[in-house]
Amino acid sequence: MRFGFLGGCALVAIAASAPQIAYAQQTSAAPASEAAASGVDDIVVTAQRRVDTVQNTAIALTAITGDELARRGLTNVNQLQDSVPSLEVVPAFGGGQPQFRLRGVGFDDYATNNASTVGVYVDDVAYPVPVTTQSALFDIERVEVLRGPQGTLYGRNTTGGAINFISRKPTAQLSAGVNLEYGRYDQFKGEAFVSGPLSDTLRFRVAAITEQGGGFQTNRTTGQSLGDANRVSAKGTLEWKPSATATISLNVHGGYDKSQLTGLYLFKDFTTHGYGLGTPGLIPADTDTTKTGWGFSPTFAALAGVSSSARPSRNNVGQGGSLNAAIDLTDNVRLTSISAYDYYRRRELQSWDASNANESELFWKSDVYVFSQEVRLSSTQKSALNWVAGAYYSNQVQHEGFLSDFTNSLGFIVDTHYRQKVQSISGFGQVSYDVTPKLTLVGGLRYEHETRKLRDFGTSIGPVTTFTNGNRDTGLDEVSGKAGLEFRPQKGLLLYANVSRGVKSGGFTVYNSPNSNQIDPFKPEVLYAYEVGVKADIGPKLRIDASAFYYDYRDQQVLGTVLSQQSGLIGRITNAPKSKIWGGEVEVVLAPVQGLKITQSVGYKYGEYSKYEAIDPTSLAGSIGNFTATTIDQAGKALPIARWSYQGSVAYTVPLGGYALEAAGDYAFRDKLPSFLGATYDLDKRWIANATLTLRPEQGNWSIGLYGRNIFNEKYDLVRNYFLPNAKVAQPGRPATYGVQLGYHF
Repeated sequence: MRFGFLGGCALVAIAASAPQIAYAQQTSAAPASEAAASGVDDIVVTAQRRVDTVQNTAIALTAITGDELARRGLTNVNQLQDSVPSLEVVPAFGGGQPQFRLRGVGFDDYATNNASTVGVYVDDVAYPVPVTTQSALFDIERVEVLRGPQGTLYGRNTTGGAINFISRKPTAQLSAGVNLEYGRYDQFKGEAFVSGPLSDTLRFRVAAITEQGGGFQTNRTTGQSLGDANRVSAKGTLEWKPSATATISLNVHGGYDKSQLTGLYLFKDFTTHGYGLGTPGLIPADTDTTKTGWGFSPTFAALAGVSSSARPSRNNVGQGGSLNAAIDLTDNVRLTSISAYDYYRRRELQSWDASNANESELFWKSDVYVFSQEVRLSSTQKSALNWVAGAYYSNQVQHEGFLSDFTNSLGFIVDTHYRQKVQSISGFGQVSYDVTPKLTLVGGLRYEHETRKLRDFGTSIGPVTTFTNGNRDTGLDEVSGKAGLEFRPQKGLLLYANVSRGVKSGGFTVYNSPNSNQIDPFKPEVLYAYEVGVKADIGPKLRIDASAFYYDYRDQQVLGTVLSQQSGLIGRITNAPKSKIWGGEVEVVLAPVQGLKITQSVGYKYGEYSKYEAIDPTSLAGSIGNFTATTIDQAGKALPIARWSYQGSVAYTVPLGGYALEAAGDYAFRDKLPSFLGATYDLDKRWIANATLTLRPEQGNWSIGLYGRNIFNEKYDLVRNYFLPNAKVAQPGRPATYGVQLGYHF
């Protein structure tokens, strides 16, 4: 009867359903007999600000253990897109600014001053500036990816969802470990930790990682190599338990990234302008994506403070800390305080024309300071009434500038610079009430006040600043919320329905421009989300989770064009009044026999504009003070989002007389990702497959393995774009790599 009921639900949701399935993997030091245990296991998560399992959490949630992240070689948040349904991450122009999308809810912006639709958290601390999320991920207990608006439980308000990373905690017993990896292109990764008690009440944990080498590209003219990593990160945690009712944790972290960039390649012929001292010429399109090009003029290099012989690279530094205190005030009331401060320095040198033509080069110079304070009160006893209430404050200061070298295309170098300060304060809360042992009602609200101030914005061409009124203000006063229904008709079966409202901040378009209208603010966007789902364990060996969603989008933030009476048409982030997205995911975990585990998931989404009049850029007429342009009705036009995603994995462990051999593979399909720039810049659909083979003793503490990533050498692009119409560029994904892994833990 259970199977029949679930089958009916799955048939209803199959065209647009969303899974919340997690799959656990054993740690490197775990006995092989445990790793080979049969059955579908579950992961304990804190997505709802309380400890619970994934299967008992009534939201669209995917959780992946840190050991699974390590097995797949994932050390950056961007790489999650091949492991999580309906997630895409695109590096803007191939640089360090990520553009996150969950279920099609995303934001295209190569500048770094605006908020993301997807919130990224590390140990409950929000990273509100997307570029600061690019530090190495290591010593992670698990990652939780929440789909849909988040606001009633989290410090920042988002329309797309949240990605939470939870670090491993200090241990009661002394333990240590090291994992080493060496592979193709001289790629090396080393990770180590030590953890244990300092006293009966004080524990510590220290972990570090380094990544070196791995560059797979060469200069098409000189043969010079490009792409080697050079990054080091470390973190330390002190956990103090002065009593049975209090835990205080201090976390400090820091690191640097002095890696070379993955270069861009020309996917179309490039006719150089040869302005000034340059010589016009044709650079043929690259048929080999491992070929690239770059070059920096002495004048530009001197302004950027780099050598004219430098390669595209970054010199970034991140550091910070947080203090987390959890104190039980009574048997059923816990006070949690999270204080955090982070600093991020970005210095990034890029060649956007992928050549030595000096037609479009860029140097980013950013300094970001973020302080946040969160205070929560929550119930701790499992009862009919469970609740959490809190307040959040954030102060974000950003100093940014970027130099754009158009020497050989336009004849000048542009210096764009500004300051921005963002202050946010909010109150939030959520309550769940068990009407019966099987039926639970959920409600939550959040009020947020934010001020966003842009100061001293300027675009200078040589010594001349194009306009002086470079101050703008915007903000929001918004209420977001959630109402939900949870029904558990029998053990192992959860049905739920949620309605929520999410809000994303407005902001400013801070691209280099002589037009003062460009930095006028765009409005916040609002998303009304409707979702139903089912989570079902069909016996101990099969799990099927599914849900369907419908999003009603208001004032969606899109890159568009506005009409200025001073200068004609201006490219700027604008608001589309109404649009909609619908779809979902289905995810299955199967453990048919001992030692064998199979996961499968599929996601689908489609969106279109409901009300949006976009300016036709070819229709501009008139003169200064009397410009006119016609509009094009975009109602019914599809949003530029990928429709299908599919991912899966198979792992099989075989006992070998005191040892165990695990063979594992994972694979992912991503559908075509349309570009707002037109079909030329669409990212083609692709398949990626990876594999590992690991040997470990059943009662030992070491492991040795082989790995292969992108084993079929799929050629694909991470981003396609242009800067100046002649240079059509793309950043390639990594080709096939393979290597050896060694681990030792005690």
